[in-house]
Amino acid sequence: MGAKILAGEDFGAHGDLAKNMGVEYLEASAERVVGRMPVKGNTQPYGLLHGGASCVLAESLGSVGSALHAGPDRIAVGIEINATHHRSATEGYVTGVATRAHGGRTLATYDIVITDDQDRRVCTARLTCMLRDAPPGR
Repeated sequence: MGAKILAGEDFGAHGDLAKNMGVEYLEASAERVVGRMPVKGNTQPYGLLHGGASCVLAESLGSVGSALHAGPDRIAVGIEINATHHRSATEGYVTGVATRAHGGRTLATYDIVITDDQDRRVCTARLTCMLRDAPPGR
């Protein structure tokens, strides 16, 4: 617990979905994770950032924080996410900041705020992950 990872470090956090959507991790610790994602390529038919893309960014950031909180011999599995979409984004990047709201032995919860390039709130989300022992050989 308590490890801190800075931008550019490879810490194995990319699954295929986050990678394909262009999620970049800028800062990560058990207390706070910051990342961004391009709007381009992640839009719905009207050219607006897809709400599901915001959820992917939120879950990616909260899951990294949860995994860092859990420690090296444990895994974090998302069990609940909710999101409120406040405004649209049509260009540039959206940046998410996940802040730990609860860090226990079996659950970790993160509040995630996603903003656009003008620092306007696009989405507010909350993710809860269940923390489990890693399976053998992992």
